[in-house]
Amino acid sequence: MQKQEFTITVYTENQVGLLNRIAIIFSRRKINIESLNTSPSEVDSVHRFTIVINEYEEVVRKLCRQIEKQVDVLKAYYNTNDEIVWQELAMYKVPTDVIAEEVKVERLLSQHGAKAVVIRKDYTVFEVSGHREETDKLIEVLEPYGLIEFVRSARVAIIKKSDGFHSKLKEFEYKEPGEHAVENEFLDKNQEVFSM
Repeated sequence: MQKQEFTITVYTENQVGLLNRIAIIFSRRKINIESLNTSPSEVDSVHRFTIVINEYEEVVRKLCRQIEKQVDVLKAYYNTNDEIVWQELAMYKVPTDVIAEEVKVERLLSQHGAKAVVIRKDYTVFEVSGHREETDKLIEVLEPYGLIEFVRSARVAIIKKSDGFHSKLKEFEYKEPGEHAVENEFLDKNQEVFSM
């Protein structure tokens, strides 16, 4: 068994300080986060964290259980790359004069699906979305032409085999409380804990 890339998807309430509490779980276990993205989800007032790590599956399973114990966390899933649809956005800044003079560069950019976002006299910014291997390949292509700057976004991912969290949330809302649920407990100074 060896380490592999996993994408952890965490659905949470939008609460201040939750990102810090989740990050502490990773740092205590000495797990490096490769990519972290937070965004609203399809459910109003529910946020989604997408976290990418390289780790053993057993460690990831325990990590998700620990994340779910956080008060504001609704659910945490983990998936391999085969189980998700994912993309990253990358932007590249290159000198405009090189792009204008070198027809070859334009052809290379179109082969990689790059589109111009900003064209100025001194530089041009291109963007590409895709997997990390694809965006890294374009870095190698542009470096000989004077790549000025490069930035890549965090991963965004959707789980392939899923009805979506929206339907799971509806299930939680409509479930009846269990038979053994205690509605109200309090402690009388002279008595044991009892339920009303």
